[in-house]
Formats: sequence, C-alpha cells, structure tokens
Amino acid sequence: MDELEILKRDWNKQGERNKLSIADIYPMLRKKSSSIVKTLFYISVAELVFWILVNSIPYFTSDSYRRKLDEVYGNDLLFNGLTIFSYAVIILFIYLLYKSYKSISVTDSSKKLMESILRTRKIVKYYVLYNLIMAGVSVIIGFYFAFTHDPELADQISHFSDKQYIIFTIIVVVATGLFILIIWLFYKLIYGFLLKRLNKNYAELKRLEV
Repeated sequence: MDELEILKRDWNKQGERNKLSIADIYPMLRKKSSSIVKTLFYISVAELVFWILVNSIPYFTSDSYRRKLDEVYGNDLLFNGLTIFSYAVIILFIYLLYKSYKSISVTDSSKKLMESILRTRKIVKYYVLYNLIMAGVSVIIGFYFAFTHDPELADQISHFSDKQYIIFTIIVVVATGLFILIIWLFYKLIYGFLLKRLNKNYAELKRLEV
C-alpha cells in the first residue's frame, strides 16, 4: 500500500477528514501523476523505437519488397508519405507527453495539476483516435490499390455474382472492423490502465477542491 492510500485510510479511520487540507495530499498526488505520465512517455518512445526496428527489417528494405509496393500502389510515394506522416505524429505525441510530464513535475497548484491531467488525457485520447482512423484508412487504401492494380484480382471480382460480391464486401468490412478492434484493444491495454489511474488522481484532486 502506498503513502497516499495509507494517509487516506487513516484519514477515514480517525474521522478527521475536515482537518486534512489539500496541502497534505497534493504532493503525493502530484508525484503519482508525474510517475504515470512519465511511464506514458516511455511507452510512446518504445512504440517509436519498435516501428523503426520493424521498418529496418531486411525484408522491408529489400528491392523485392519495394517492387511489390510498386505493383500494388503504382509507386511507393504514397506509402512513404504515410510512413513519414505516422512517424511525425508519434514524435509529436512524445513531445506533448514530455511537456505534460514536465508541467506536472514542477506545478505547485492543484488547479494547474488538474489542468495538466486533463490535457494529458486529451493527448492520449486524440492519439489513439488518430491511430484507429489511420488503421481504417490504410486498410481502405490497401484494398483500393490492390483491386485497381492487381489485374488477376480485378478479373476475379468482375466475375462475381451479386451474392458473391455481397459476401466478399461483408468479409472486407468485417476484416477491417476486426483490424481496427485489435488496434483499439492494443492501445486500451497499454494506455487504458494508466489513464484510469490518472483519472483517479484527478477525481481525488477535484474532491479536495470542493
């Protein structure tokens, strides 16, 4: 049990809640919040490193892989553009989390701490939303170029009956939905637990401010 929980337990046990000011608990809440945001920052850095390593795998840098991209996308300009944009978003996310961490670490006001927590929650929320949207867009773009640049696949689809075409469309939609769901669960697992703890700190600060 950490210091904050012990203090809160004793607080309730003694029935002297009104005698404890925010000054008694605020430093612990700030420390806990700072630690959570620092962990979020480290995770975001690890995510960037992971994608750099993935894209450094020999297969993805080989001429044969580039030729496949050229066959599917017509050229790899769009693919490279999306990759660079994705890196830029991750770097921006890391920077914003770092700013939040520094802000929480040095703030001496409960109001500012609450604002920093809210800002951090929004940063993570928008980042996860961006990744879900990009996952869907990437799948749609992939299917589009595959259908329009793969003569064999296009020929097979052109011979589909109405029923086969409906089934094929359903499969594509379900596959896209499952892919987005997996991405959502991934971020829910990684960031959800930490955000829940951060929300708990925010609720505690708000209660003390009343």
